[in-house]
Amino acid sequence: MRVVVIGASGHIGTYLIPRLVDAGHDVVAVSRGRRDPYTPHGAWQRVTTITADREAEEADDTFGERMVALEPDVVMDLICFEESSARRLAAALTGRVRHFLHCGTIWVHGPSTRVPTTEDRPRRPIAHYGRQKAAIEAHLLDRAHRDGFPATVIHPGHITGPGWVPVNPAGNLDPAVFQALADGTEVTLPNLGMETVQHVHAEDVARLFMDALANPAGSVGESFHSVATTALTLRGYAEAVAGWFGQDARLSYLPWEQWRDTVSEEQARITYDHIAHSPHCAMDKAQRLLGHRPRHTSLEAIAEAVDWLVAAGTITR
Repeated sequence: MRVVVIGASGHIGTYLIPRLVDAGHDVVAVSRGRRDPYTPHGAWQRVTTITADREAEEADDTFGERMVALEPDVVMDLICFEESSARRLAAALTGRVRHFLHCGTIWVHGPSTRVPTTEDRPRRPIAHYGRQKAAIEAHLLDRAHRDGFPATVIHPGHITGPGWVPVNPAGNLDPAVFQALADGTEVTLPNLGMETVQHVHAEDVARLFMDALANPAGSVGESFHSVATTALTLRGYAEAVAGWFGQDARLSYLPWEQWRDTVSEEQARITYDHIAHSPHCAMDKAQRLLGHRPRHTSLEAIAEAVDWLVAAGTITR
């Protein structure tokens, strides 16, 4: 099939594009043209690359028409963040595609309540990003059930892999936390370090997109989590990372109101977003309907990213 991937050179696309090419699809990679994939692969030589400024083209209402002009059988939208954007693209593609796959987020659930969280739990998002993603999901699945629009929604957790800094044991993106654990110096965690994070290797997200594409009977009109099968507490995560460097984790704890003053305003904001959600989502549905099971545990996925940070010199031994 002819598959158009919007946002193709990002985390997921790095692994998704080669899989689509290897499966024999005619692939069109749409991106802003500002970066290369995180990991090079020869499959990109067999891809049609299109540069598009989505925001600008949506402003003059030409983006949907441009995607239709590519004559896709399938569209995979990896970078849609506003309900209005999703509505316009779905309207343009109605009656013109066999399958439409949207990348959502586990943030649609809001804070965890009963865990593990399953896909059928209520949507209670607490910030703009999660609210918009929940609204997109609701619109696409309503269109699927009411009008037959062939939509599937994939909700990743904290996407991780070589090439970028993963969410760290303090719940933010500061690589100094990894360095401190590698050095055996003290790391202070918020509260008691019992909040959770739930990573997923970008390759596993790409695999779930492929499994959904291969099984439209099981995936159209459905949403699926894409996470490792277990979550990590911040404390357990920190202890594991220290152990990779032959260290015992030296951890201390502060109540949130005090802890946030020990880091930058931006890192505090990111940490709060993660610990306020403390995700722990289930993966049973993808296995039941699509035969999908992630290949990487949380720690295996994070270890690949940390190894890359060491090789890049961001973390020194």
